[in-house]
Amino acid sequence: MTTASQKTVQVLEQIVKVVPVGTNLALLQLMWAMITGAFLSSRGAVHAALARSGFKPGEIRRSWRALRWGQWHIHELVQRFRQQVEQSGVWQQHEYGGYRPVAVDTTAIWRPRLQGWPGKLYRQLAGKAMTGIGFGLMADVGQVGEQRLPLIRAIVRGHDAAESEMSLKERTVTQAAKLLQANEVLLHDGGLSIAQLQAAGVARFIVRLSTNCTARRPYLPPYKGRGRRPSRGVLVRPLPRKWKDRNLPATSPDVVATFAFEGRTITAYGWQEVMRADLKVADDHERYTVWVFADPLFQTPLVLGTNLSAGPAVIFSLYLDRWPVEQIPLVAKQLLGCQRQFVFAPTSCWRLGELAFLVGNILTWLAVLLPPQPSGFWDRHPKKHLAGYGGSWPRPFFQKSSYLRGNFEKSGRLRAIYRRELRLIGGKNAI
Repeated sequence: MTTASQKTVQVLEQIVKVVPVGTNLALLQLMWAMITGAFLSSRGAVHAALARSGFKPGEIRRSWRALRWGQWHIHELVQRFRQQVEQSGVWQQHEYGGYRPVAVDTTAIWRPRLQGWPGKLYRQLAGKAMTGIGFGLMADVGQVGEQRLPLIRAIVRGHDAAESEMSLKERTVTQAAKLLQANEVLLHDGGLSIAQLQAAGVARFIVRLSTNCTARRPYLPPYKGRGRRPSRGVLVRPLPRKWKDRNLPATSPDVVATFAFEGRTITAYGWQEVMRADLKVADDHERYTVWVFADPLFQTPLVLGTNLSAGPAVIFSLYLDRWPVEQIPLVAKQLLGCQRQFVFAPTSCWRLGELAFLVGNILTWLAVLLPPQPSGFWDRHPKKHLAGYGGSWPRPFFQKSSYLRGNFEKSGRLRAIYRRELRLIGGKNAI
């Protein structure tokens, strides 16, 4: 057994120690099958993956029973893994201006042919909502040496099979608000509004807003002398836009600041102490700040909403740590092959996904700790991923060109190969 394999088994043994005897061994075997990539060749079949890993039929049945009926909870395994990472002393959590980022995201394992599962989530590649098993993820963001690394904090499963995507996001944010420490900030991408974050009781947040978002001043404008007296504050529009034939100008910012980031100058425009556009001035409301960041590498500016009283450089740096949480499902689904699942009981569907996300985070941590491993006989001098480029290899090459972006390789919606309409054959439908 190689050094990497020995280290992996030792980490898994420490994690499953909290599980009852018998179930711990079965879970270790199942997690080992995931790490070895057996789910890739078995196309998501649990029994076939365990068999390809070299386990006997009795061990396969024991692992299957542990997955379905075992007395264990994913929260216990996550806490054991976090303790092991923190005790190692090599992982350091990021901190900007006294605040520590906590990234929150939702993901799904797509099961378009799963019968009896009414829950659907939006899938960007398909351009529509599809049947999937939804999960909420919370992760602390830090680094080991020069490598940025997320550390999973909690996994939120769906309330039931029929739960909507928005309900899952709101429950995830509500649970994350309860877990936030005094100096931690919740980071979330677009998809949630300021109203939902305030309703969840999030003490500190940074959320991405749409380019056509609006807010209002917390005071009434002066009365013009005619008509009804105003009951709402002056509308604040961070970015200009066009509505029909009208050009709607942007509101003048309260603050304009510039700061240097990775060798380029970023301009920040801020609108401070604003309130939601749907509230009246007389209502009891919470105020926040809208920041617009103009980065020369991107054509569309970044619009953020936050209730932190920090500078624009701190807000910008904190939000950039929102993206590492997406590495957890990426490794679990694409690298380990758990994007396919051949389990059908609701408990098995949720548990297998939770284990896959945990194993994906474990594998990422081990890849940072262990020396680089060759991917084949041609890889004579393996090297680790370049640090500081946010997980994108083309970024160091294409960021030097003003007309190319570092995320140019991201997939968009797939185009239809054939025309949607059906041709008639002999005056009859082709079907």
